[in-house]
Amino acid sequence: MSTLEHVRTMLDRTLSLNGRAERFGPETPLLGEVPELDSMAVVLLLTEFEERFGIVVEDDDVSAETFETLGTLVEFVDRKLESA
Repeated sequence: MSTLEHVRTMLDRTLSLNGRAERFGPETPLLGEVPELDSMAVVLLLTEFEERFGIVVEDDDVSAETFETLGTLVEFVDRKLESA
């Protein structure tokens, strides 16, 4: 399973989107467009990324741009995986 597929599945489960995330592509806007993606959901997602991918996410690593689209979120995870 690719990083995109993992992140999409994690988004769907964490945000309780009931399969809506299956239609998300790399250009799908997230922050400000998916109402379920609030500050608590961001924290939950980052915690899941750390556990699932074995990465460490520092506070300074994350910005609004990280969650701009599904593609930017996947790029973030891929960068963290490369530096792990």
